[in-house]
Amino acid sequence: MDSTHPLTTVPERRILPRPQRVLVVDDSADVRELWTMWLQIWGFAVEQAGNGLDAVKKARTFQPHLVLMDLWMPVVDGLTATETMKADPHMKHVPVLALSADTFSPARERALKAGADRFLPKPISPDALLEAIRESLSPVIGRGGPQVPPTAFPSGGH
Repeated sequence: MDSTHPLTTVPERRILPRPQRVLVVDDSADVRELWTMWLQIWGFAVEQAGNGLDAVKKARTFQPHLVLMDLWMPVVDGLTATETMKADPHMKHVPVLALSADTFSPARERALKAGADRFLPKPISPDALLEAIRESLSPVIGRGGPQVPPTAFPSGGH
């Protein structure tokens, strides 16, 4: 990709005092790598999974503070993986952001019914993804979860 492309332009690096853990789940290695790059630049610790089965296994050991979940993947899809995570008492409060390029089908409704906390269309800009992560982590912080200082997130307009 061209370095001026909107998907490669990311807000400046901000270091979190304690990196928050994000599990990136997508069957596209390119998408996983792009999102991982953004998240690491923003100061998050990242683990990746290429399908829903691996996502559930990694979530149990990695214990993410947030999951970015593609919906349509081989082996186990993101809907089933989300349902499994939300049924687990140790993972039910972990925000799951469902992402899909399939915005014309009932994908959004199916994702929310499976337990996803939000549905985001793909492709997604770095600013939109970061804002969704910030908003999704706010309730977790309120429940005594990870502490994310406001300065960890750049303000919009990048």
